[in-house]
Amino acid sequence: MSPNRRWMAVLMVAAAVPLSACEKTSEVATAKSEAFTVELINEETGLNRLTLTERAAQRMGVKTEKVARLDRFGGESERTAIPYGAVLYEAAGATFTYTSPEPLVFVRHPVTVDYIEGDRAVLLDGPPEGSAVVTDGAAELTGIEFGVGK
Repeated sequence: MSPNRRWMAVLMVAAAVPLSACEKTSEVATAKSEAFTVELINEETGLNRLTLTERAAQRMGVKTEKVARLDRFGGESERTAIPYGAVLYEAAGATFTYTSPEPLVFVRHPVTVDYIEGDRAVLLDGPPEGSAVVTDGAAELTGIEFGVGK
């Protein structure tokens, strides 16, 4: 091989290395965005539907618990309660939780907390009894929904 051809071969290999690195970077970026989807469901309220892959939910450690009717002294109560860990706070102090209307799907839901009793938040207003609320992984859902870290 002549010296000119050797230099051309070296230059072609050198040029190909950064291109292959770009290809891998775009594969990683695509894989990250496929772990979840965010879909606007109400423009007025700004509510979104977050859908995770099963693998993403496992890695985030997402766990849910049902909203329970507060049973005070054996009587019927209009109040419901959720684990205090399911309550999240916006910057201005408003409270919300994430509900899971179906597996791997999450929607932010405003709540009005009346008081905290132990590890339970007693609600004046919130998701209906029996709804699943996120107890673990809610902070990560907030990051996904609002693009924290972008």
